Amino acid sequence: MNTLAIPLGAPLETTRRGAGRTPADPYASEAQTSALLRSGAAYRRERIQAADMVTTDEAAALAGTTRVTINAWIKAGRCIGVAHLRRGYKLPRWQFEPFVFPHLQPLSQALGSSDGWQLLAFLESPHPALDGQTPRVALEQGMEASRVLGLATAEGH
Repeated sequence: MNTLAIPLGAPLETTRRGAGRTPADPYASEAQTSALLRSGAAYRRERIQAADMVTTDEAAALAGTTRVTINAWIKAGRCIGVAHLRRGYKLPRWQFEPFVFPHLQPLSQALGSSDGWQLLAFLESPHPALDGQTPRVALEQGMEASRVLGLATAEGH
């Protein structure tokens, strides 16, 4: 909905500023913003340390290639790599499975981003258009890749 539009059926007096009435602040407070940023940082730390995350050397062994190639794939959006707090990347092991790997670069292009966190969030977030499944699970269970790519295209634009 356009933020300047008045919702249909809304009483007019709830949309006008009355004299002496202070409208609710539509912005998050500094404390709320800080808490949100802290929770995001905590999530990233936990996700990087999860059992399914591997180093670039481990990913290279899984893919039968070199660490240099894995780093190039990350930059090109061909595989998901999230910046590790120390140095390098951590990668979800499951992306090298045949039900996901061929679709990563097209998904990256559809989303308009090769950012690892954005790709990971897209693939691991449940979506109503996929009956509440995550795109990763939908692909794993045999859903047509074109349906997931369509969702990524819609989300990327």
